[in-house]
Amino acid sequence: MSFDPFDSLTEAQREKLRDYARMLVRFNRRVNLISPETEGDVRTRHLLHSLSLTARTFPSGSTIVDWGTGGGLPAIPLAIAGPEVTVVAVDSVGKKVRAVRTMARRLGLDNCFPWEGRAEAWSGSAHYSVSRATAPLADLWRWHARVAVSEVPGIEDEHWRPGLLCLKGGDLSDEIADLRSEAPDVDVEQHALRPMLDDPYFAEKALVEVKAADVDRFT
Repeated sequence: MSFDPFDSLTEAQREKLRDYARMLVRFNRRVNLISPETEGDVRTRHLLHSLSLTARTFPSGSTIVDWGTGGGLPAIPLAIAGPEVTVVAVDSVGKKVRAVRTMARRLGLDNCFPWEGRAEAWSGSAHYSVSRATAPLADLWRWHARVAVSEVPGIEDEHWRPGLLCLKGGDLSDEIADLRSEAPDVDVEQHALRPMLDDPYFAEKALVEVKAADVDRFT
């Protein structure tokens, strides 16, 4: 069943997303944040893609860390869509982090916190990790497991279970096999984006959900 992530947003949130899209293109002229060929379709290729993560919701008060945020994707769209959650945008490239910090400030996002450094060095904690084409699943799960807080107050059926949510493309069988080899106790689900978003651009793309097998015992 398809859904349109923009439908659940207020007009003020949609306007912030439009402002972000404009800033993303402007900053991209000075800092490599997105592929230049995608500048003409930021709404689909970047905003809609990132907001597929809102197919389910995140509990109020939860913390999400975005590993390798680049130009703030998916961190900034998630912060706009979920003002009641905290989003940490991690990247090791200083000029990208500075661009994200500037955009978040101009958008008035007091729930988005850019952080410069390697994923292995971030010393915070989070209920959820997200990523968009950043690193192999085994690496992402290792980063998540190091900082993970499994217990989320007020979690309901409509919320994601605590864990890792990745936006990936192509054949993921090798990545999943490597992940299971390193962490045999995880549950892995692939959610195809083409039927979810009803757009042919996403034909080879998926949302991959990874969580500890006993995560429901802690929620």
